Amino acid sequence: MATVKPFRGLRPPAALASEIACLPYDVMNSDEAAAMARGREKSLLHITRSEIDLPEGTDVHSEEVYKKALENFIAWQKNGWLVQDDEPHFYIYAQTMDRRTQYGIVGAASVEDYLQGVIRKHELTRPDKEEDRMVHVRASNANIEPVFFAYPAVKELDKIVSKVTGKQKAEYDFVAEDGIGHHFWVVRDKATNERIEKLFAEKVPFTYVADGHHRTAAAALVGKEKKDKNHYHRGDEEYNFFLAVHFPDNQLRIIDYNRVVKDLNGMSSADFMSRLSENFDVKEKGEKIYKPARLHNFSMYLEGKWYSLTARKGTFNDSDPIGVLDVTVLAEKVLIPVLDIQDLRRSKRIDFVGGIRGLGELKRRVDSGEMKVAFALYPVSMKQLINIADTGNIMPPKTTWFEPKLRSGLVIHKLD
Repeated sequence: MATVKPFRGLRPPAALASEIACLPYDVMNSDEAAAMARGREKSLLHITRSEIDLPEGTDVHSEEVYKKALENFIAWQKNGWLVQDDEPHFYIYAQTMDRRTQYGIVGAASVEDYLQGVIRKHELTRPDKEEDRMVHVRASNANIEPVFFAYPAVKELDKIVSKVTGKQKAEYDFVAEDGIGHHFWVVRDKATNERIEKLFAEKVPFTYVADGHHRTAAAALVGKEKKDKNHYHRGDEEYNFFLAVHFPDNQLRIIDYNRVVKDLNGMSSADFMSRLSENFDVKEKGEKIYKPARLHNFSMYLEGKWYSLTARKGTFNDSDPIGVLDVTVLAEKVLIPVLDIQDLRRSKRIDFVGGIRGLGELKRRVDSGEMKVAFALYPVSMKQLINIADTGNIMPPKTTWFEPKLRSGLVIHKLD
């Protein structure tokens, strides 16, 4: 069963929350981070992307960057921009997008749970990206940014969240520049905190990494390092835990993650369409954007026209957690055999576009001449994600896109 505990959060005074809060470090590059932080001296980006405070061209993995992150982290606390709570709490973090709100419980997840598979994952991680975040955690001795977890919904936890958010005034309540609403409550009642911890221990067999696999791995590995170095390790030290926001699975929505390809592998459009018709029922839809209607239905944009591609029986395996995925069907029936893109992770001929950008972004990139063809996919369901994680499988690259993204800076977990 899952171990999730309250902790003494390090967080901004209410008046500064919206100024400090920022998007996660990994959804932007250095130039974008610098632009977002311009005119915002208190933005957490000065800690999570501290290269923006160093000379242009500084290697983002250099020692200077991590030193600057620590320097800024110390300054934020000294200035009173981040203040630690006196007592351990759970926190409620809600996000509103498109008039729809999802409510997460912010708590300290267990390093041991990650190492033992109680926290389940569905993506591979890259050692270089893990190491980058591990160095950042070591330097700051804190989990600066939360990870995004899901758990099988528990009615009593839902009731507790509803009671807290219904009776207490939100500690933070603001709309960010991207139009996403962020609402944050501190669970102050001691008995309620104890009950939340007990319900996770009794009712939640597993939690699932939804977004933030590299941050999760880094946090857990640093925790293990600290355990191995501490000859007096007890198991209750803060380094045994890391910062996570836990959302009930029935509140989450995964949006589509689409593909654009630079060329047709030397084929004419007619030859390419002929190859597609071997495994798909192809229907022209005209110039109006066509969105996939269901699982195993794709939309394609080529030479100014949209098409519906419906995979024929035999091209997918509904009894296989990976074989049933549309990313698998597209890869095995189009990208690999027809377009000769053998390594989806490294090929320069393909790019991936989050559905938050809309299908108009696919059209734009093809019409500009940058790309030749675009494919839009029906989004993966939470049920499929959990099934894959439970069976120990790994999703193909660029399969899930969760939106909205968690804002960093609303609460931080210190490791001492």
